[in-house]
Amino acid sequence: MEGIVRAVCLSKARGTEKVNVGRGELQADWGLAGDAHAGHWHRQVSLLSADKIAAFNAKGANVQPGAFGENLVVEGLDFRAMPVGTRLRCGQALLEITQIGKECHSHCAIFHRVGDCIMPREGVFAKVLKSGPVAVGDTMTVEARTAPLPFQAAVITLSDRCAAGERQDKSGPAIVERLKQNGYEVIETLLLPDGRPALEKELRRLCDQRQPDLILTTGGTGFSPRDVTPEATLAVAERQAPGIAEAIRAASLRITPRAMLGRGVSVIRGRTLIINLPGSPKACNESMDVFLDQMPHALTLLRGAVTDCAVSSKGGTAPQVGA
Repeated sequence: MEGIVRAVCLSKARGTEKVNVGRGELQADWGLAGDAHAGHWHRQVSLLSADKIAAFNAKGANVQPGAFGENLVVEGLDFRAMPVGTRLRCGQALLEITQIGKECHSHCAIFHRVGDCIMPREGVFAKVLKSGPVAVGDTMTVEARTAPLPFQAAVITLSDRCAAGERQDKSGPAIVERLKQNGYEVIETLLLPDGRPALEKELRRLCDQRQPDLILTTGGTGFSPRDVTPEATLAVAERQAPGIAEAIRAASLRITPRAMLGRGVSVIRGRTLIINLPGSPKACNESMDVFLDQMPHALTLLRGAVTDCAVSSKGGTAPQVGA
């Protein structure tokens, strides 16, 4: 699978349309040299398929490459159909897709001009793994991974007091440490106040755009009026995975009878498994004791890979993704 680079675009300031400069230098762990969006983060380079721009222009838009804020326009590759973790080779440079689509916080100039923008739904973002030049006419290919993509996870703490700075969040860091010990790459950590709107929004964003294998939430699972983490989680669910939450409660009941008051749920959205954990570090670790060794098998199935049920499920890596 290969495509041809049709534009290399830069902008000096964020929020402005980029200009096709014809060539540039992709710098490892940075992005396209001279571009305002380059930096040490996961959205170092933005990519858009040339045929998506052509289809948009067929409606009378008449936009030029870079107008959507994209760095690279490539003909022949449908980036939107590629999963997070896909690797793209362009000469010496190597990219890895880290996000699909984006949230549009404020409509761009294109949207205001023609009433639509394709970047939020068709664009993808990548980080630069290996440096190299890129120019119009270069070939870009999908490159098979040489090692499995580590399982990726996000951790969300729900607490009014922690979000307000009145108390230190100890549960979130405890979960992160446990995940890292088991080979997971933690791609985001969030601290939110209790409540549904913000949590639902972040769960949808993470599952649909960053596509982690696992999201663990902590807090907001009790009987308090502000404890609505389960309701927010169910609101974004596409499928349920009730056995995990049931197993956590069953194991916790052997430790304390108050475990029967826990309302956490476990669900699936896209290829992401979301599990609600209690609010204390001790209870979080006890809950993870219940399910963590089963996650490699479960998450491998969510990735769509064939796996042998009889094979040991220890460890935090999975079959190749994006090959």
